[in-house]
Amino acid sequence: MSDSQREPVSGSRPVGTANAAEASLAVQRMFDGIAPRYDRLNHILSFGMDRVWWYRASRQFDAVLKQPGARVLDLCCGTADMTAALLRRRPATGAVTMLAIDFSHEMVERGRQKLAGRPVEFVEADALALPLQEASQDLVVSAFGFRNLADYTAGLLEIRRVLQPGGSIGILDFSEPPGLLGSAYRVYFRHVLPRVGGLISGSGASYRYLPASVERFPAPDVFCGMMREAGFAEVRWQPYLFGVAGLWSGRAA
Repeated sequence: MSDSQREPVSGSRPVGTANAAEASLAVQRMFDGIAPRYDRLNHILSFGMDRVWWYRASRQFDAVLKQPGARVLDLCCGTADMTAALLRRRPATGAVTMLAIDFSHEMVERGRQKLAGRPVEFVEADALALPLQEASQDLVVSAFGFRNLADYTAGLLEIRRVLQPGGSIGILDFSEPPGLLGSAYRVYFRHVLPRVGGLISGSGASYRYLPASVERFPAPDVFCGMMREAGFAEVRWQPYLFGVAGLWSGRAA
């Protein structure tokens, strides 16, 4: 789908939902349902590249992670793989305050189990109404979760609210590459991934939603523009694997 053909970029809209509240509830229930097999499916369907992408993204924020007392939030944390990647980058003696937030109870519980004993506070909360004070975070990262928000602009504004001036943002998510690679990518996402994901997870609808959510998500340059309008500076997009995924980053102006 070309940029000119994309529908307005308001936010995630699973099939059968008529507004943001219904969309949010549908996504929450979907992730609760697939949580038991979520990690395994991520590794299989990405051919193991998800681990590489988490590492590459976390490495971009070493300067923040090495600051004594840095306050870091993994937003839409899922089962906390991005949280784990961020923790691995912090110095052994560093005092980094780590928060991991998601609105899916089952995802959060699996994250807690995975990182039991690690210095992370898990919180169940809506990314569009975070239970955090203004300017309370030094870094907010979201990996493959922001795309599922019911309102992208509201999500960016909420991240801007909780970041201190000069604080860093990183959004790692899928994108649609151009050209022949993009055509092959769309065939895989629309036809192969839903079948394999549905077979393993038992939820075909969830893995039909995934390619639809990627198609709906703004193109890299459009999303960069949305970040600037929401109050971020030094905005850039780094493509991973020829643009199959990428990291949007910037600073709170």
